Amino acid sequence: MTKKVAILMGSANDADKMQPAREHLERFGVDHEVWAMSAHRTADAVREFVGSARTNGFGVIIAAAGMAAHLAGACAANTTLPVIGVPLSGGALDGVDSLYATVQMPPGMPVATVAINGAANAALLAVQILAVTDADLEAKLGEHRSTWKPRQL
Repeated sequence: MTKKVAILMGSANDADKMQPAREHLERFGVDHEVWAMSAHRTADAVREFVGSARTNGFGVIIAAAGMAAHLAGACAANTTLPVIGVPLSGGALDGVDSLYATVQMPPGMPVATVAINGAANAALLAVQILAVTDADLEAKLGEHRSTWKPRQL
């Protein structure tokens, strides 16, 4: 049975920026749940959710936040599941502060980080992680890769 993916956002206002993650997970048939919770405003809820995520059937956590809010780090501090950080644009530095907060984790507390607003890649990385132990998901991922074409911008 494939594990679920949790998508956590620092604010419900981030839903549009994280929609590509949902779309990709749906395309691969990966169950997921989306939650809005803040590392700062609802720290206890974050700690409780990620602390029980493994026993609740999750295999990967995607954590997205902007303006240097460190949701991904708060998640990583409270679980041994893989955490993928998505820095979001916004604020005075348009996401650079969030990027720095997400990639600069202390030794022993890893967070995989994708590009600013990189929700689609976060979902694909989550699928790759789950595919390590799921042959059906690995096959879907292989098919996706074989049909992927670069696009002109």
